[in-house]
Amino acid sequence: MSHQSRRTFLKCSGAALGGLFAGSTVVAAERTDRFIVRTSGTEVPSDLPVVHELPGLAYAVVGASESPVDASPSVEAYAPDVEVSLAEPEVNDAAPTAGETGADDELYPLQWDKQFLDVPSAHETTRGEGTRVAVIDSGVAAGHPDLDVNEDLSRNFTGDGFGAGIPAGGYHGTHVGGIIGASDDGFGVVGTAPATELVDCRVFSPGVLASFADIIAAMVYSASIGADAANLSIGAYPVARRAQGAFYGKVLNRAMTYVNGEGTLLCVSAGNDAADLQHDGSFISLPNEGAQACSVSATGLVGFGWDAGDAAEPPESPAYYTNYGTNAVTVAAPGGDADSTAIGTGVPWYLDLVVSTVAEPEFRYEDVDGDGEEEPVEYLGASYDHGWAAGTSMAAPQVAGAAALVKSVNPDFDANRIESVLKRTASVPDGYDGAYYGAGVVDPVAALEE
Repeated sequence: MSHQSRRTFLKCSGAALGGLFAGSTVVAAERTDRFIVRTSGTEVPSDLPVVHELPGLAYAVVGASESPVDASPSVEAYAPDVEVSLAEPEVNDAAPTAGETGADDELYPLQWDKQFLDVPSAHETTRGEGTRVAVIDSGVAAGHPDLDVNEDLSRNFTGDGFGAGIPAGGYHGTHVGGIIGASDDGFGVVGTAPATELVDCRVFSPGVLASFADIIAAMVYSASIGADAANLSIGAYPVARRAQGAFYGKVLNRAMTYVNGEGTLLCVSAGNDAADLQHDGSFISLPNEGAQACSVSATGLVGFGWDAGDAAEPPESPAYYTNYGTNAVTVAAPGGDADSTAIGTGVPWYLDLVVSTVAEPEFRYEDVDGDGEEEPVEYLGASYDHGWAAGTSMAAPQVAGAAALVKSVNPDFDANRIESVLKRTASVPDGYDGAYYGAGVVDPVAALEE
């Protein structure tokens, strides 16, 4: 039996949305067996095998080679689906799990992010009851004792056959899910909205690949099930603007506009390239710079529970890796920071990252093609723990959780009104460059008091 190491599961803070990226520095692989098509009218092609219908968009995803797609009378335009894989901040590779550190079951004292956001005070008003948040990611482990995942609504968009509600694509989605909605049951960690209903929309398979079409389909599905927010801790940068192409750009922007109009706030990580998105010339970061995205940058402290000396930073300071830009960031939220010089010195530097739920998937592998390369053929289960990670991937779910809190006390609010409240009650810390914050650091307590 072969198993994957936790460190190989997912390099996802910048994972996926290819195709838009041909000709840029992002490496994407075009598929020859699957195409995104613009349909004649609103009808789904009847002469092609449909993978995703994408209702409301006048697009669909079909599983076929190019010849029948090109010959179909129901297809007005098309482009190949694409896949891409990128890396998250390097400090995560050295971060331990709670089990490895011997940390106690009650981990709230280590959640500097929730303390900074004062989520206990927010929970005196609401814990997110009556709301739903979709997690478009590598899979949220429904079996984790800290998480309550609606498995009936959860979906696997990858077609890999491993199902949903499991961390088949790696630990990342489970970590994100815990930041949003881990139960406040005295065990492990507490989420920003512990009473919200989490829905797993898995778009990553083992091998760390996701497709543009699957992500679009997951967004549309999130709206169809009435999700109040959908978290996308995924993205790619730099993408050449000239290579985005009218076709892919229209698909992305139309999907995001449609989903937002249906009432689902899209909380998207701003990216981890330390890039000034406002002044990067001919490049763009996606999907956080797509239409209607609530783009989230990351803040973080240095020296939580240990003496960082002159390297110490407060929790509202910009994380070293975060992308920024006046018009490219909507709000900021805690995503974790790190002093790389402290790694390996014996100090608990990892406490400056964000601790949340993690799940390690296990698979049975076989050499299916007889080429000497084993691939996963059966999901065997997962082991559960808590662990530390940093990134705008960790910041976006803080905002998704805050959105659930606002929706809980304002059930008539649509996505735009929720975002407006979060922006109006956020603030830029004194002495810091506003380009890192958009409207400011999100403040769940203030948002609930408005």
